[in-house]
Amino acid sequence: MGAIFDATATYRYTLWRAWEQGNSRLCFILLNPSTADATQNDPTIRRCLGFARSWGFASLEVVNLFAYRATDPLQLRQVQDPIGAENDQYLMQAIGRSQRTILAWGNRGTWKNRHQAVLELLSPNQAAYCLGLTQIGQPRHPLYTKSNIQPQRLAWRLEFATKA
Repeated sequence: MGAIFDATATYRYTLWRAWEQGNSRLCFILLNPSTADATQNDPTIRRCLGFARSWGFASLEVVNLFAYRATDPLQLRQVQDPIGAENDQYLMQAIGRSQRTILAWGNRGTWKNRHQAVLELLSPNQAAYCLGLTQIGQPRHPLYTKSNIQPQRLAWRLEFATKA
């Protein structure tokens, strides 16, 4: 159980939870962190934990397109650097440590073309999954899906990445 923040706790770069011994780690790439920290979960993290456990994983890591902490995603537009200086480094590390990566940032991930930049961090040989697509073709956020959904594999050259 833990999380890594910048020195001011303005940016959360990664958050992880483990409940069993083992190497099976699930990674979620979401939009931006909210209130969850090293010990406290928020509704999104609780939902991701539920999925990870039901799919048989031993641990969960959550990273985001934007590392700036905000309870309202519109707050991202009010800061000079919503991504965070070290965010891509933590994204790549989390993807590399995980056995499965779930893309789940919702419609707002297209802002600043950030979804494209993060998709480029994925290896062409690496499978990516989602919880379904929104009406505009972006990967659904976990709070807006049914609890019994199964991850859906996406092709490497993701069709939804070009719809925005």
